[in-house]
Amino acid sequence: MELKQFLVKAKIKAYAGASGEKALADGSKEMTFEENGFKYRDRYFGFNPFSGQEVVWQRDKMIWAMNYYGQVFNPLVRAQAVFQFLQKALAQVKEERPYRGVPYFKELDFEYKNANRGTLENFMGLEKILYKGEDVFRLDYHGGLIKSEA
Repeated sequence: MELKQFLVKAKIKAYAGASGEKALADGSKEMTFEENGFKYRDRYFGFNPFSGQEVVWQRDKMIWAMNYYGQVFNPLVRAQAVFQFLQKALAQVKEERPYRGVPYFKELDFEYKNANRGTLENFMGLEKILYKGEDVFRLDYHGGLIKSEA
């Protein structure tokens, strides 16, 4: 199994799948997934706004990470409704760009837009959610491969 295949599976099982979220003593929430020697952890703080980090280990060695910060900033729609739509958008993640969701996803009055550049090794991106054509949510993210000292 390659890293990008694992990332897609982990993201669908974790936040997009809304399963196994644990509240931790430091105030964060965490979701984890393990398979075929890989381990994924998504830990975030806050609700709106929020900040977090995803990390992947392969055979107990950290190999990849992504940081993110996002918020619903428009009172046109409830934050909970935006986050429920975001889960659906992130469930569309593909191997070509396994950082967040697909470039575009629409359902009813919500639209998800995701622009990024780079590769799995080093990337950055911006995702937005629109409700009835108005911007309501923004999330910035960046990350890439992690190399240990020799």
